This record gives sequence, C-alpha cells and structure tokens, in this order.
Amino acid sequence: MQGGFFRPGKGQYTDPAYQERFLRWFQFATFLPMTRVHGYMTDTEFWRYGETVERVARSYLELRYRLLPYTYALAAEASAAGMPLIRPLVFDFPHDPKALDQVHAYMFGSAIHVAPVLAAGVKTWDVYLPVSEGGWYDFWTGERREGGRTYAVPVTLDRMPLHVRAGSILPLGPVGQSTVGLLGGALDLLVYPGRDGVTSLYEDDGLTYRYEQGAAARTTLEWKQAAGLLTLGARRGAYPGMPNSRVIGAHLMRPGDSVLSAGSGVSVEYVGGAKRMFLGA
Repeated sequence: MQGGFFRPGKGQYTDPAYQERFLRWFQFATFLPMTRVHGYMTDTEFWRYGETVERVARSYLELRYRLLPYTYALAAEASAAGMPLIRPLVFDFPHDPKALDQVHAYMFGSAIHVAPVLAAGVKTWDVYLPVSEGGWYDFWTGERREGGRTYAVPVTLDRMPLHVRAGSILPLGPVGQSTVGLLGGALDLLVYPGRDGVTSLYEDDGLTYRYEQGAAARTTLEWKQAAGLLTLGARRGAYPGMPNSRVIGAHLMRPGDSVLSAGSGVSVEYVGGAKRMFLGA
C-alpha cells in the first residue's frame, strides 16, 4: 500500500507535500497484512524521491523485515483460526467504551497499537490508548503510558505513533533483502513488562505449500511477571531445512528502552527443548 495509485506525474519526486504523503502512507502500510509500493504510469523506487524519503522509507521497510517472525505468526493464526492481523481497538478491548470510538487507530496483532498520521505538517498526534493492565510503551522512546487516556504524542516525518502493550513478547529477526531464509535463524525477543504474557512463534520453509501437510514448527513463549521469567517452550513440529539450533536473545524493556536500542539481555542456544531465561522484574 502506498500514497496514491494515481499521482501528479513527474513533479511528485520533488513535491514536499507529496513526499510527506508518500511516507505517511508507507508507514501505515508497514503495519498492514501486505505491503507494496505501486502506481500508475510512473516509477516508484524510493531513491527517486530524494535522500530523506529514501532513508525514512528504507527504515520502515527494514523494520517490516525485522517484524517477519511476528507477522508470520499472525498470518498463521489468521489461516488456522480466522484471527485478523489488523483489528479495531474494540476487538481486543471490548470493555473499554472509548475504544469503540476510535476510527483510525487499530491493533496490529495483539501487541502493537498503530495510530496513522492523517494530516500534513503536524508536530503531535492525539492517540487514545485503551485501558490495559500494565499500560503501554512507546515503540520509539520506551516511555511508559497508562491506558484509558489520550496523549498528544510527538511525531516527526520519520516517526508515526506506535505503542506496545505491556505483557507483550515481540520477536524480531534480522534485516533482509527478501523473506527467503529469514525464518529459523537468530532471534531477539523484546519483553514488555507489566503483566503476564504468552505468544507463539510459527515457522515453515517460507517457500512451499508443505505446511499444508504439517511441515511447520511452533514454539510457545511465556512471560511470568512476578518471577521475571521467560520460558521458551519445547518446539512442536519441524519442516525441511529447519536449522537444528539457533541463538535467541531476550531483552526486558525498561522505560527509555526502544526497539532501536534494547538494553543488554540474556542469550541462549535453543535446540528445540524447553528453556528458561531469567530477566528480572
């Protein structure tokens, strides 16, 4: 998804207003089930729009790749159980009446709150965060915010408001040039404290339909807040080409930590058996 299928012609490459729109749409598209840049009768490569657009768009594209373990698990859940990847706030917070009133912000899976910027030239964007035990963490700055309130969140051209729900375990993989080979390798787990949490990883070969015959692997991840303990469950299933072992790092996200600068964590070699990682409270 991108900022306008029909565009104003070659002037789009130097028009600051269009460049801003391009970036805001691409940021929004980063947190949709499918992301692509396309258009009608003009070229759309990032570099045609200048250094700023190329830099910002590239950073979101790389973030999209890093989020593949999270997004892939969401897609598997959608296929198996019908759970939507994106959903209105009331879907996850049915007992918060204000969640029903939010017509633009949404959840990308159960962990990430997305608030697309829909106006030009703004310096802040009003964001309502639903009532949730443990609150929310700013994706970029690590600032912790209570739920049930509206915040004027600072925004810049390279940042849209994103928040992660307390109790979430956010898996991040490496940056890649395509999705080929990005699953099954080293992994960083960002644990956002404040309440207990559980999630799962889903992986297959990423290339074939062999998952329909059961060629896939699933791993449950569980965070216990009081004990400060992250448990990697025993891996269930396998697929052709699956690595025998992988390095998994876990980081307890403190206020001030961000997805760009997670603090020092704990690493283990995971070979498929259950592992416990003590992160502190």
